[in-house]
Amino acid sequence: MTDLVIRRAAPADATFIAANNRAMALETEGKVLDPATSLRGAAALIADDAKGFYLVAEHASEAAGQLMVTYEWSDWRNGTFWWIQSVYVTPAHRRSGVFRALYRRVQEMAADAGDVCGIRLYVETANVRAQSTYVALGMQRSHYELYELDFAFGSS
Repeated sequence: MTDLVIRRAAPADATFIAANNRAMALETEGKVLDPATSLRGAAALIADDAKGFYLVAEHASEAAGQLMVTYEWSDWRNGTFWWIQSVYVTPAHRRSGVFRALYRRVQEMAADAGDVCGIRLYVETANVRAQSTYVALGMQRSHYELYELDFAFGSS
């Protein structure tokens, strides 16, 4: 898509982002997210640069996709990893280069930031299509496994 615009999310994008996050949770993990909580979560990140930022992709002035970047300080590297999360491309725009454009923009922004030591993301283990996309973009599988303790998922 040559007429794709990638921009930072604004407060008016919170509804679009929250709806996509709910769709993604249902599609990828079979989880139903609370609409009010997901909207507050998207709005909170947009309002606070210390938490991270969203990028929104637009095609012909229509929102086509999103991704979120959050930060992890690495004392080993004296730098910050940018974590890509909440990736979603609307069904009508899938397989058309939207994610690739979002990812390339994150790479450019990270290189310009000067203190970013790497870009990371996690992916559902069964999502083979996404994994192959990440490899095609030059990412490598990490030797780390992800563990979590989820406190009251879905609470406000």
